[in-house]
Amino acid sequence: MKSALPKVLHALAGRSLLGHVMAAAQSLAPLKTVVVYGHGGDAVPQAFAASGAAFVKQEPQLGTGDAVRQALPQLLPEGLTLIVYGDVPLIAADTLRRVVEVASNGIGLLTITLDDPTGYGRIVRGADGAVLRIVEQKDADEPTRAIREINTGILAAPSSLLTGWLGRLTNANAQGEYYLTDIIGMAADQGIPIVTCSPTQPWEVMGVNSREQLAALERIWQRENARCLMAGGVSLADPARIDVRGELICATDVSIDVGCVFEGKVSIGTGVRIGPYCVIRDSVIAADTQVAAYSHFDHAVVGTNGRIGPYARLRPGAKLGADVHVGNFVEIKASTLGDHSKANHLAYLGDCEIGQRVNIGAGTITCNYDGANKYQTIIEDDAFIGSDSQLVAPVRVGKGATLGAGTTLSKDAPAGQLTVSRARQTTVPAWKRPVKAEKK
Repeated sequence: MKSALPKVLHALAGRSLLGHVMAAAQSLAPLKTVVVYGHGGDAVPQAFAASGAAFVKQEPQLGTGDAVRQALPQLLPEGLTLIVYGDVPLIAADTLRRVVEVASNGIGLLTITLDDPTGYGRIVRGADGAVLRIVEQKDADEPTRAIREINTGILAAPSSLLTGWLGRLTNANAQGEYYLTDIIGMAADQGIPIVTCSPTQPWEVMGVNSREQLAALERIWQRENARCLMAGGVSLADPARIDVRGELICATDVSIDVGCVFEGKVSIGTGVRIGPYCVIRDSVIAADTQVAAYSHFDHAVVGTNGRIGPYARLRPGAKLGADVHVGNFVEIKASTLGDHSKANHLAYLGDCEIGQRVNIGAGTITCNYDGANKYQTIIEDDAFIGSDSQLVAPVRVGKGATLGAGTTLSKDAPAGQLTVSRARQTTVPAWKRPVKAEKK
């Protein structure tokens, strides 16, 4: 990866590679999870400190068999051990469940047949079809290399038997490593059943060893996610141009234009239309809302039938009621806007409580920060805020009040009245515009 970041912490679809694998494994409700990490990877246990997993450092790194052997003291002596890989992020929970199910009487082994098996360990079977052993590419002769069924590395085995097999591993092979795959031959020699199954999709077992491979898996994940969205009633202008980096939950008849990015957990209601190139993070958008191009949401809540954007920015704590209009270059932070209120142009609204049917004129800002502390602005129902007004918090605008354009409000504006704060307009007679002096 040519990176200071451990490979398994690189992100795919907004989650680390290991995070994807852990989520799939945790869906099986294991009694214990053990993560074996390599030299220089202390960031791994730090990143997953809240996962409840146990962590074991493999140093030096002497192969997959040695890695599992390092975990033995952490494994439960009874039951089944499922072995998965932190750089194989797209493995499906249902596939892991099948591996566990077929291991009920022996070893469950996940294999797949490839048109080009180069680089993978081959599954060698006997005349009766039973698995005899796994031979790594570097140790295989030509007839063995012709085998197209390969080992994915994912297997499940009884913990008690696994302990015995790992203790007998040697590194007498072309790579001088302790191969986990050697336990398959040991099990076959003991007459232990080895039952294979295959993933539903071949990309489930694709690993990541470079940024190019990571990018390829990202596209696969996004393509599959887009397919699921469309199957659920979502229209995508171009399924190849959507990025979901977390969880996107959509009702039916949602329309999403090109170039949109969804991060964290996003929920979108029926009939919502998302314009092109929007970035929406950890937000809820209620039914029939329209979001125009280049709008950014972050921890925001939008009510039904909203009209947002283009170029709107809803920051954390923005909560909009029903039929709220937020137009171009309007930024809202830690503020609520009641039903039918509007801020259509060029405004900053921070730390506000804005009532219903309020009109915020162009160029309005709330001055909520004095350089050290933040203060609240309250605008009651049916107020009208004229363009280019500054509301110096803490301040309150009463119900039905009007602020004249250009007002700097530093005291409460009484309900139902016009409040104006501006310099008197003056015309200077006989004034002449300066002219540029002639050069000598």
